[in-house]
Amino acid sequence: MDFVQSLRAKAAENIKTIVLPEAVDERMLQAAGEITGAGFASIILLGNEASITGKLTAMGFSPEKLTIIDPELSTYRMEFVRTYHEMRKRKGMTEDEAATIMLDPLFFGAMLVQKGMADGMVAGAINSTGNVLRAGFQVVGMAAGTKIVSSCFVMVKEEWAFGENGMIVFGDCAVNPQPTAEQLANIAIDTATTAKALCGFEPKVAMLSYSTLGSGAGDDVEKVIEATRLVKEKAPNLMVDGPLQLDAALVPAIGSSKAPDSPVAGGANVIIFPDLDAGNIGYKLVQRLAGAEAVGPVLQGMAKGVNDLSRGCNAEDIINVVAITALQCK
Repeated sequence: MDFVQSLRAKAAENIKTIVLPEAVDERMLQAAGEITGAGFASIILLGNEASITGKLTAMGFSPEKLTIIDPELSTYRMEFVRTYHEMRKRKGMTEDEAATIMLDPLFFGAMLVQKGMADGMVAGAINSTGNVLRAGFQVVGMAAGTKIVSSCFVMVKEEWAFGENGMIVFGDCAVNPQPTAEQLANIAIDTATTAKALCGFEPKVAMLSYSTLGSGAGDDVEKVIEATRLVKEKAPNLMVDGPLQLDAALVPAIGSSKAPDSPVAGGANVIIFPDLDAGNIGYKLVQRLAGAEAVGPVLQGMAKGVNDLSRGCNAEDIINVVAITALQCK
């Protein structure tokens, strides 16, 4: 069983309800139909019921097992408006403003999650990451004790000799533009936890840089050195090393040459990029040029399962992220 099939099989063991607020997009409808047919999650779609039903039928899917809610007509709407106003009134929000915002499917969907009417939400096919995160932060909130919300991708290519079992986990590729050393350390720890939960392997974390263990110098290198120190302090049992160049992290011969005493070099299965430029460019290069499957992004640090998509996603990407979101739901 390959990685994505294993995700769906695990999700099917404990069915969760996931809301897809962007039901105006056909990729979302395609994903909803396939997920319902596969039976590993229950799906709520937000939007005009007649329009969604008509489109699903035209695509060959039965809407019978799907829940469709129109935020404008929903009996939940006024309750959601009152709750959201209560959450935001100290910041100057009026009830009229809350009523307008609660017509936005992203915020309505997030409130379904906050109220326990859905277990998680997946969006971002037509909305920016910023908009998805704003709804998530304001309505669902961060997990207790979490200092930063970040993201990771599981990059999958069966014939890879790198990583583990054809998988390498990349973080952070979607959320934090210029993380501090402390934030980078937290990203590394959270990504290792996600990697173990989703992939089942023992994480070996490489903190990436243009320098391998002091071969280069500069503020960016110093940040990775400090972040690595903090990871070792906060998670002493985690295998981590850095700074490491990418080839030293992944290629055994280069790792043994450049960092012979490293517990990670040449065998990393989790790689942490120093900033969002590197992370976002890196995962897309591997996806587009190497032909790897990019499963994610997976958001880490939210109180409940909320995940963002790339606007370049396809229906298969949405299906995979729904399975991940279901597995994140407790």
